[in-house]
Amino acid sequence: MRKHWILICFINFFIASLMGLLLRWMYVSPIEGVNFQFLMHGHSHVAMLGWVYLMLYCLIFHFFVPKEAQQKTIYNRLFWVTELAVVGMMIDFPAQGYAFVSILFSTLHIFCSYYFCYLIWKDAKPATFPERRMLRTALFFMVFSTLGVWCLGPAVGLLGKASAFYQIAIQFFLHFQFNGWFMFAVLALFFKQSKINIDEKKFRLFYNLFIIGTVLTLALPVSWSLSNPIFYWINVIGVVIQLFSAILFIQFIQTQLLTFFAPLSSLEKIVYRFALLSLALKIIIQMVVLVPELAQVSHQIRNFVIGYIHLTMLGIITGFLFGFAFQNGFLNSKNAVQKWGTILFLLGFVATEILLFLQGIWLFLNNVSFPDYYKNLFLLSIFLPTGLLMLTIGIFKFKPKII
Repeated sequence: MRKHWILICFINFFIASLMGLLLRWMYVSPIEGVNFQFLMHGHSHVAMLGWVYLMLYCLIFHFFVPKEAQQKTIYNRLFWVTELAVVGMMIDFPAQGYAFVSILFSTLHIFCSYYFCYLIWKDAKPATFPERRMLRTALFFMVFSTLGVWCLGPAVGLLGKASAFYQIAIQFFLHFQFNGWFMFAVLALFFKQSKINIDEKKFRLFYNLFIIGTVLTLALPVSWSLSNPIFYWINVIGVVIQLFSAILFIQFIQTQLLTFFAPLSSLEKIVYRFALLSLALKIIIQMVVLVPELAQVSHQIRNFVIGYIHLTMLGIITGFLFGFAFQNGFLNSKNAVQKWGTILFLLGFVATEILLFLQGIWLFLNNVSFPDYYKNLFLLSIFLPTGLLMLTIGIFKFKPKII
């Protein structure tokens, strides 16, 4: 893997975490001249598109594109054009929010992602049927999710930003990015790394259930904008189907996990178990939200929303990405700086998640906040960029595998 690609991904992630830390400080002490909403747009775009997207770009390129195709200069050029789009959003979203320049860079990123899909679809050579099916489905969801983005302009022009159409378009994009493109890509890479042998007939059943559940659970965010009982029941069916697909997934991997974990270092085992536990917690939360009263509260109490998004983004997806990076020598588990950086990051994540969900539960039960909640959340959040800074610095101190 090209060292500068990995380095750029971690620099983007570090900057996104600093933006997130600043957002939490603004609850403690607002900063004159800094627009909270604009900064939040910058934080979310850099985290999603500068960290997760580009890291998946690197890993998919490394694991699924044959060596001869990796020599094409187009992949390197496309990476840097995509990073240019990320830097543009990194600068302009905090400054102006959704304005001409930020929308221009966002659009550039979308077209870069389309071209990446074309290249990977053409060049990638997954070794097994599950890898191929999951990778191609991930690419499909990446493109499919952008339909929500293209609907934003007409939604604003016809009905305004306060309309259900506008809100549903945003939720459509986010749902199929997180639960479609990101999740399926991570699982494609996990199947590649674990070398788990799965019967094709059983895999098809798991795959079909997972697809159906992913589509149907869009009904929950839609129900936040359109009040109709039908969306609740569609989500119930989707969550139950996802539960069955998760049970099948566990059956696939449980007998072969010991073989997969055996050669890993202790830190690599911790990171992978952390990601799998986060995935289990996500499914449990989806089951809890089947209670109608809690389904509505889950949207109304912001702590639950942020906690759930971070559970998916930092717990599941980032957990797996860290695991892949350590296992393949792109990060070094024996490097003290990177080891302690990872530990600090995980501790910061766990501590802030506990505080977010406890605050949400406390608000639900008592309608009041914890004393010094925002100050404590800010202090615990310092561990996240600190850990990422140590990981980034560690990349300079050893030579990862380079193509």
